[in-house]
Amino acid sequence: MTSSIRWISIDCADPYPLSRFYGTVTGWSTDDEDQPGHDECAVLPPAPGHPGLLFTRVPEMKAGKNRLHLDLQPLDCTRDEEVERVVALGATLIADRRGRGQGWIVLADPEGNEFCMNTSPAERDTSG
Repeated sequence: MTSSIRWISIDCADPYPLSRFYGTVTGWSTDDEDQPGHDECAVLPPAPGHPGLLFTRVPEMKAGKNRLHLDLQPLDCTRDEEVERVVALGATLIADRRGRGQGWIVLADPEGNEFCMNTSPAERDTSG
């Protein structure tokens, strides 16, 4: 027997705007039934068999570094272009771990949850 990952759940103070942020970042659909004030809001998986993102309201604020985070990669632009785009959407740059055309950028979403932006597949293929 085995199990698959259905949702990657993220605790937050306000699920609706955070789900919209990640929906825009990933280009994935958000659940049309979700509304401001809901205690859970979803970003739907891009295809069957893939996990979605589920944002759940919790009373406590984030404290300390995430023990689990998302590693994202741009599909149709460079890492640096994608970092610029997600910062304009409300992310904050936390740490720059770029080096020799590889590496990653650590960002925080509007509620302070860290995630990383890696190089695109095209950048990894051409960076030598």
